[in-house]
Amino acid sequence: MAAATGVKRNTVSTIISDLESAVDCAGCEALLVVLQGLAHLGNSDFVDVITTVCIDIGAEDADVCTGAIAREGPILAHDLRQMTVPSHTSQLFCTTIFGLCDYPALTATSISFPSPKPSATRPAVSGETPIQIVHISDIHVDLSYETGASYNCTRNICCRPYTAADAPGNTSYPAGPYGNHNCDSPLSLEESLYAAIEQIVPNAAFTLFTGDVVEGAVWLTTTTEVINDLESAYEKMSGLNLVYGVVGNHDVNPVNSFPPAAVDTTISSQYTYDTLSSLWSPWIGSTAAATADTNPGAYSVLYPGGNLRIISLNTNMYYKENFWLYEATMEADPSGQLAWLIQELQAAEDAGERVYILGHMPMGSGDAFHDSSNYFDQIVNRYEATIAALFFGHTHKDEFEITYSDYTDQTADTAVEVSYIAPALTPTSGNPAFRVYTVDPFTFGVLDMTEYITNMSTSTYQTYGPVWEKYYSVKEVYGPLVTPPLTDPLAELTPAFWHNLTEVLATNTTAFDEYYARKSRGYNVASCTGTCQTDEICQLRAAQSQYNCVGVTPGVDFKRKRGVMDNKEISALLTEGNDGHCKGSVAKGIFRKMLHTEDIVQRIEQQTRLRL
Repeated sequence: MAAATGVKRNTVSTIISDLESAVDCAGCEALLVVLQGLAHLGNSDFVDVITTVCIDIGAEDADVCTGAIAREGPILAHDLRQMTVPSHTSQLFCTTIFGLCDYPALTATSISFPSPKPSATRPAVSGETPIQIVHISDIHVDLSYETGASYNCTRNICCRPYTAADAPGNTSYPAGPYGNHNCDSPLSLEESLYAAIEQIVPNAAFTLFTGDVVEGAVWLTTTTEVINDLESAYEKMSGLNLVYGVVGNHDVNPVNSFPPAAVDTTISSQYTYDTLSSLWSPWIGSTAAATADTNPGAYSVLYPGGNLRIISLNTNMYYKENFWLYEATMEADPSGQLAWLIQELQAAEDAGERVYILGHMPMGSGDAFHDSSNYFDQIVNRYEATIAALFFGHTHKDEFEITYSDYTDQTADTAVEVSYIAPALTPTSGNPAFRVYTVDPFTFGVLDMTEYITNMSTSTYQTYGPVWEKYYSVKEVYGPLVTPPLTDPLAELTPAFWHNLTEVLATNTTAFDEYYARKSRGYNVASCTGTCQTDEICQLRAAQSQYNCVGVTPGVDFKRKRGVMDNKEISALLTEGNDGHCKGSVAKGIFRKMLHTEDIVQRIEQQTRLRL
């Protein structure tokens, strides 16, 4: 026992020492070798040691350290045990977890399609009376939200009585009954959303829900909670008539955990697919639901009101924080989902159908693996005449992405598709919102997009509840600004239009400032000039992630001169090198915070002796 204790104590000391010195990519990969040694001791030792480190340096509250590492630690240990260092996989791992490596070079996949790309282009709009489609996303409903609980807590999600001091009646920061920007959505806010949709858009043809039901206290989630949250949300959506859903990265426990079929593990997300396929079945039918149960979580179904095919993808299979993807040889097409997508698009093309592609994470996002995004982008380009539009969520922001046939020559002529990225219901990144698209009933091209919000800063919000109002219409605010102007209510918002809009945003400061404010629906708007502005426009012009100007800077000295970071510094760290999306992984933040603490070795050795 004494020998084992000494080995473990030395392991902890070595890990902390290497954490302090890992300030570039080479240092990070050296650290991975040490972490591999710990992982080979087994999941229990890995979780135990990393939890101790987390608590000792104050990276998170003790319960957060314990819960997050218990859930995510075994997946990270799995990665480390089978990883070759250095390698493409280890470089990506260091990029994602520590931000200490640049992105590795693209490993492009050459795709063989069932037939050559036809000469057909996007069909002209029909001019017939449009239909309306609703788009909601990232509702993140916290069924444990308590009115009166503190909204000023030490966790990433507040409005829960984590401690006696946080409980109603004991705090100077009581949460109101309808939500707070430091908290996920209370049930009251969710119910107001569905009521507003039914009132504002009573004749909506259908609703697109691009995922994330479960709240953000991911260190506490359980399988039972995930199932309960999904069942609760979809039961309440039943009043919306016809809903097409997707699986979000939060809709599983542990968060982001979607192992591909080829990975040998007993940790399964099948219960999420089982639950969702059952909940979706009344809307999509038993055949598509059975596909979603095995595909994994993806389905294809023909809309009963027209010649439109809905294809829902599990884009978590291409998400950098789905840590199951870091295999020794990373799969180009985990679980064969993209091969299945090609088959569905080919069948739709052959049948003369139009297609909407739905997913949670946008495939041009900084969260998407470059290789996977390139693979997906090739498919979108091949079937551009069939795909009417793509719809995503995940970023919690009001955004869009343009697909180009040539990213080195980005023009209105080379713009071929548009991804519509919906803002969130959860107030954590802005005022709660939903979208309504005006759509051609035959081509299913999007003619306009109108956003509705509830302004939480109004004096009556907590007293009388959310009031949902029109925020803006794309055609009204942006249509007159492009050349030529696009104001005809029956004209399509084509990819060329969206490119022309980015040209306006690059030169018209007023228009850009208004666009930037709308990303958060007018909440907590910061200044964005210079590089910030050019990077924003770069992201809009990148439905393929390698071109989105989101990167990391190797060689940055992450070490702190003294003590532990304050909240502002931690916030800056966790947004460095990414585009601010809702991540979910607490373990990643814990590992990064380790890099910022001085004198860790002595403190961890003391804690290790006490524990052992």
